[in-house]
Amino acid sequence: MNGVGAAGVDPFETWDGAYVLGALSPQDRADFEAHLRGCDACAQSVSQLAGMPGLLSQADPDGLAAAGVEPAAPDLLPGLLSRVARERRRRFATTLSAAALALAACLALVFSAVFAGGADGTDGEGAPDDGPPVVAGARMTPMGDWPVRADVSLSDADWGTRVEMECRYGSGEGGEYTLVAVGRDGEAAELASWVALPENTATMTVGTAMARADIEWLEVRAPSGVPVLRLAVGP
Repeated sequence: MNGVGAAGVDPFETWDGAYVLGALSPQDRADFEAHLRGCDACAQSVSQLAGMPGLLSQADPDGLAAAGVEPAAPDLLPGLLSRVARERRRRFATTLSAAALALAACLALVFSAVFAGGADGTDGEGAPDDGPPVVAGARMTPMGDWPVRADVSLSDADWGTRVEMECRYGSGEGGEYTLVAVGRDGEAAELASWVALPENTATMTVGTAMARADIEWLEVRAPSGVPVLRLAVGP
């Protein structure tokens, strides 16, 4: 349907009666006719009302008066048109407000992404530096010359363990990583997987059904399964 607004409402849906009765302005009539070419619902509504002018023309004012039907007030049509105009202005203002809110939300996301990328603690080359973490917790131990650093915080939950992690990436190409919890029985549970962006920071909150006391290691692994970072979890 052409002309559907931001809230899913067709701004032309109430124009059918005014169109059939010839009460639209020339510009509104042209706009509505253009809309009809792409809107089956409005076209069907107009076709259902097409006989209204003919029926109204057959109405005998004297007969209506004899039947006790009071004639319409002289200001009825202008009043209806005024109400339609007010409703159109209200819908237009609502659409503008919704669009402004959506734009503000998009800008907030863009600025968040920009500042996250610029405040990630990288020195522009190689691995990120060891600046203060956003997630308060333990720093994971690098298992080699990998361009990634991470800080992890674990907390007990009724269903298991909540894990908060902040990863900072150095320059160069991004890569795929996986966060794995290794139990004291040797069983491994994958908690999350993601694609890192160079010179950026990722903060995530995930969980595992494993109790904290049952976790021996938390590891960030490369796609090959090789540990990149490791944290020994105390009992």
